[in-house]
Amino acid sequence: MKILVCISKVPDTTSKIAFTDGNTHFDENGVQFIVNPYDEWYALVRALEIKESLGGTVTIISVGGADYEPVIRKALAIGADDAVRINADESDSLYIARQIAAYSKDKSFDLVICGKETISYNGSVVPGMVAELLDVPYISLAVKLDVAGDMATVEREVPGGIEVIEAKLPLVLSAAKGMAEQRIPNMRGIMAARSKPLDVVEPVDATVTTSVKGYSLPPAKGAVKMIAPENAGELIRLLHEEAKVI
Repeated sequence: MKILVCISKVPDTTSKIAFTDGNTHFDENGVQFIVNPYDEWYALVRALEIKESLGGTVTIISVGGADYEPVIRKALAIGADDAVRINADESDSLYIARQIAAYSKDKSFDLVICGKETISYNGSVVPGMVAELLDVPYISLAVKLDVAGDMATVEREVPGGIEVIEAKLPLVLSAAKGMAEQRIPNMRGIMAARSKPLDVVEPVDATVTTSVKGYSLPPAKGAVKMIAPENAGELIRLLHEEAKVI
């Protein structure tokens, strides 16, 4: 079983967000970056579980510059066998998908697993684009994955229940919460990650089709009024006279 796991570098959720150049670029100064949680906790860990039960290899792929390598090494420390970094700046989603598809097209991967989205952009579009470019089935928002032979059984949460889908490999899948449980790299894994292969490849020629016109921060939160527990009458008055329904 050959599995390819796509990972992204994202800001830690505790980072202070700011923009530069007229709010057209994200300011990375002082920002701590991590592996995108949906990629790490669910896509990567489930890939490792399948490898441990069925045998095979797990390869990580990322599209980004040299600053991606610390998060790639963390993913290797969790248990992936090797990694590929496509040496290109992150551009639009289609550009990233084209790079991943071009690399994996002739590598005979049985599964390509991505997190359902990045916590920085929440686009949820790269996995579907990769599947289309590879001309293989795609299942999104999976919460359970089992593999037997050349068939995958996937579960997704839908309104009112669970949808069960069967698909023949090769397959692209996006993983949602519930797919697996987070693993913490141990010291042995961290040491081993230093010597695991990390192949840097140059990008294929592809057009960037979108650009960022600007970013904006959400409006600041309004003031909060604290009401003493015994003053229920004042709370009721405020709810009637000042509370706004959104």
